[in-house]
Amino acid sequence: MTTHAPARSRVRPSRSTGPQGQWAVDGTTPLNDNERVKAEDNGLNVRERIEKVYALEGFDSIPTEDLHGRFRWWGLYTQRRPGIDGGRTAQLEPHELEDRYFMLRVRSDGAELTPTMLRVLGDISTDLARGTADISDRQNIQYHWVRIEDVPEIWRRLEAVGLETTTACGDTPRGFLGSPVAGVAADEIIDPTPVIAEIKRRFVGDPDLANLPRKFKSAITGHPSLDVVHEINDVSLVGVVHPELGPGYDLWVGGALSTAPRLAERLGVFVSEERAAEVWHGVIRIFRDYGYRRLRTKARLKFLLAEWGTERFREVLETEYLGYRLPDGPAPAAPTAPGDHVGVHRQKDGRFYVGAAPTVGRVGGSTLRGLADLVERVGARSVRLTAFQKLVVLGVPAERVEELVEALEPLGLTARPSLFRRSTMACTGIEFCKLAIVDTKDTAAHAVSELERRLADVEPLLEHPITLNVNGCPNSCARIQTADIGLKGQIVTVDGQQVPGFQVHLGGGLASVDRDGEPGLGRTVRGLKVPAQDLPGYVERVVRRYAATRRPGEAFASWAHRAEEEDLT
Repeated sequence: MTTHAPARSRVRPSRSTGPQGQWAVDGTTPLNDNERVKAEDNGLNVRERIEKVYALEGFDSIPTEDLHGRFRWWGLYTQRRPGIDGGRTAQLEPHELEDRYFMLRVRSDGAELTPTMLRVLGDISTDLARGTADISDRQNIQYHWVRIEDVPEIWRRLEAVGLETTTACGDTPRGFLGSPVAGVAADEIIDPTPVIAEIKRRFVGDPDLANLPRKFKSAITGHPSLDVVHEINDVSLVGVVHPELGPGYDLWVGGALSTAPRLAERLGVFVSEERAAEVWHGVIRIFRDYGYRRLRTKARLKFLLAEWGTERFREVLETEYLGYRLPDGPAPAAPTAPGDHVGVHRQKDGRFYVGAAPTVGRVGGSTLRGLADLVERVGARSVRLTAFQKLVVLGVPAERVEELVEALEPLGLTARPSLFRRSTMACTGIEFCKLAIVDTKDTAAHAVSELERRLADVEPLLEHPITLNVNGCPNSCARIQTADIGLKGQIVTVDGQQVPGFQVHLGGGLASVDRDGEPGLGRTVRGLKVPAQDLPGYVERVVRRYAATRRPGEAFASWAHRAEEEDLT
């Protein structure tokens, strides 16, 4: 099997003949208010105002165009005000939903987090974020309850150890997904660390790339597990071996989910390590210059790719932006191991890396500090975050592996998780997110505990984890369309009463050892909506039907696409 994108992607190309705000076609005159705000002042410039004005004068001194726009260029969003139920999310304006506190996103870009870095992250959580810290599925750390007065101090602490929030949000190159086992895995094809470092050094914080049509997500891996969900990024470089040119990268473009999901497509080119940074730069400049800006709902790269197709995209990249042709190249092979790296694995140097799962990504200051102490105590090297809200401890001496595994448990981390502890993800949800309709983190954590108990007899019969992704709104931050069981938050009616619940997507998945055939998007069952309080019961029911009626070796996703609707309700 090769990992070509399937035909189930849902984006349709735009056929409008009017101006779409493409700089290279229509000029740079702003066609909407959002573009006007970006044109008037580069979002990177807001940092000086935060440090010299807003942090000193307080929340009320912040004008709306900075607060609701440019702050994102430095990883800051206002968080949701407590006590506003999900039924009012779409009824209220942003200023009515927001609190006077911020979510702050710290990018890791696949980097190793040393014990010193982990302690800094933990201390920021404890001292300045009420103990909060979540691992996102973009390998970020996200804090909540951050005051504007404390932001300069947080930046000072982060930058002292080489971490940053630069363009962690906004219409910018967001944080990179990198292989958590880069440079250490015994079966690695190519180490992407130098490429990520070069791109960051040259281009992150570049004012010329700080006004994109919308966000731009990147992923780079050289591991055969395909551990960076490359099919749903705007640009991905995936490790392959060219039969004549040796190790390098296969280039994918145009993936993204949200309300119009589309899986990325291969351009069919081979990218050497030496050219990887400039190829990445070419793709992002295509997006900057040709991306649609008139409507934000059409402003992702996936819409341009749907209009152009891969042949034209490749031609424009090579002729207008690179000035040379790229050689044709092979597709990556199907993965032979899970990309979350949970468990104990031997490194190429004889040491081990150990992947561990928190519950739905939640860690917190005490966990991060405890992890730093543990890494030092066992003589390990560092920690990386994963694209699955997990973490991996690198460089563990063979004789200390069991000590590490046992000591992770009191920290709320486990290297031997249950099926659903391992495979459940959740976005921020209504607790802090202004877009959310339902609770996600606590709902998912409760479901994990219940399913561990209810399905204890079934779990030993299942060969692979069943992914359960819980999202608080339609925007798919938790990748609901690519999960075995994806849950989209909405208000549902039960016995005439409106209650929090979910629309169900079944049978999605990306390139994975757990799937039969090609990656694809999940199916929905007409009228199937599950109240949040009934979630564990619904998942138990469907998993038991799968276990009872699957074909030998059949993955859940394949079963879900062929099953009758009554078996899925």
